[in-house]
Amino acid sequence: MHFGERIRELRESQGLLQRQLAADLEIDTPMFSKIERGERKAKREQVEQLAELLHTDKTQLLSLWLANQIFDFVKDEAFASDSLRLVIDWIKNTEK
Repeated sequence: MHFGERIRELRESQGLLQRQLAADLEIDTPMFSKIERGERKAKREQVEQLAELLHTDKTQLLSLWLANQIFDFVKDEAFASDSLRLVIDWIKNTEK
């Protein structure tokens, strides 16, 4: 599931309107709609705010948001999978 789809799912399950969340984020409703549709990227601060507003785990939402960012960056690269495996190894070695 992509970030925007998750935001829409959470919003709808709580009976919230796009305009309500857009106002809380201090953006206009069309921009919020584009974030939900994946046509526009949310800023990290907005993701953190959304986690609070939607009463969901911030780490999970940020992870999904970051995964979406990475996917958009590498999706058209021929060696994306190989590169991502290398990055995973580097991250694991850094965490030790």
